[in-house]
Amino acid sequence: MKKFKVNPKLLMAVIFAFSIFIGAESLKAQDIWKAPPEADTLTNPMKGQPEAVKAGKKLFNNQCAICHGTVGKGDGVAGMGLSPKPANLTSKAVQDESDGAIFWKITNGKSPMAAYKDILADEQRWQLVTYIRTLQK
Repeated sequence: MKKFKVNPKLLMAVIFAFSIFIGAESLKAQDIWKAPPEADTLTNPMKGQPEAVKAGKKLFNNQCAICHGTVGKGDGVAGMGLSPKPANLTSKAVQDESDGAIFWKITNGKSPMAAYKDILADEQRWQLVTYIRTLQK
């Protein structure tokens, strides 16, 4: 039986390429942030209320714009150095999420985004959701 000889340089190159591929796939999986299914059952008590939009915009400008940008495109100055980058709140992906899912994400956060459950009252977080809905226009 003939012995198979392994080229150590080729083996290292294959291992290196494989590790890069696995790392890239892992990063792709991390980019998708899903709220749990039960979040979709939460109902926005302020949906369509102009005063909630106004209050939400003020909160957004004070709390969110630094990372998400002034119009919510994820291009705020503090967001430039974050990984992953802040979400583009005007995107179809975000706008297709339920109000409950957005509320859940604001409430619980996920690094590098802060959790706002101890910073903002429920009412304020719903105001943010109501304002975020206006960013699609």
